Amino acid sequence: MLTSPATASYDRRASHEDDEALRQLYAGHAPAIRAYALRFTTDARADDIVQETFIRAWRHLAKLQSDDRPVRPWLIRVARHLLTDAARSDRCRPVTADGDEFAAIGVDGGLDRVLDQQVLLPALRRLPPGQLLVLLESWLYGASLDLAAQRLGIPPGTARSRLHYALRALRHELSAQDALAS
Repeated sequence: MLTSPATASYDRRASHEDDEALRQLYAGHAPAIRAYALRFTTDARADDIVQETFIRAWRHLAKLQSDDRPVRPWLIRVARHLLTDAARSDRCRPVTADGDEFAAIGVDGGLDRVLDQQVLLPALRRLPPGQLLVLLESWLYGASLDLAAQRLGIPPGTARSRLHYALRALRHELSAQDALAS
């Protein structure tokens, strides 16, 4: 459909007038709509409600401008319907929580302990006693290899090799169990 230059300038002028009318509508009524929405919801949700209310006002701007009745009751009714829809939507959706909240609390439901008991402990039991002691000293107690060797009364080179072979055996054992599980 082709438009004449006269129609195009009219569209631009009408669009500019509509934009200005919407700005005035927003400036005059947005604080009241936001205050109304805040009585029922949070700040972020109230801002969303205000935004959506004025999007709907923009879509019905010609009707609102031609009607002699006050606009604010219409805006409040739209906001009320949006709040009702949001509340219904919240009831239908499960509550979600940010993962950071649970990480801060440190709750894992005991899963790590169960996995340790089911997977890691049997693998540790299969290690030779010398390798197990070096592994426990360095990993569980946080000792350096030199300190672990001193505590166990063995040379540092022996502690290093025992730790190397213990870790290699654990990797092999755990990868074999992982292959069985999948």
